[in-house]
Amino acid sequence: MARGGYPRGGMPNMNNMMKQMQKMQKQMEEAQQKLEETEFTATAGGGSIEVTVNGKKELVAVKIEEEVVDPDDVEMLQDLIIVAVNDALNKVTETSEKEMGKFTGGMNIPGLF
Repeated sequence: MARGGYPRGGMPNMNNMMKQMQKMQKQMEEAQQKLEETEFTATAGGGSIEVTVNGKKELVAVKIEEEVVDPDDVEMLQDLIIVAVNDALNKVTETSEKEMGKFTGGMNIPGLF
């Protein structure tokens, strides 16, 4: 062994590196799958609006309390829905960055997630 624990020639064992990369890729795929199956819920208007999105950022459920449905103020209802959906989507993004950051060491790799 040469200095630094590398075999002669200064390069680490490529087989071991490839195995480690494949293992990390599998772990990342499993984490991504788990994230996509997770549901994130957010509310607005004191809980009168509740939305649920999945980890693929798809809206899967909307609950609206009857008392916030005012035909004379549809705009308020629309605003509450927007707030709740954006909050739920932000939860997906934050969780994704946190989980995938475990693998990327905080590196921002465009297009990865």
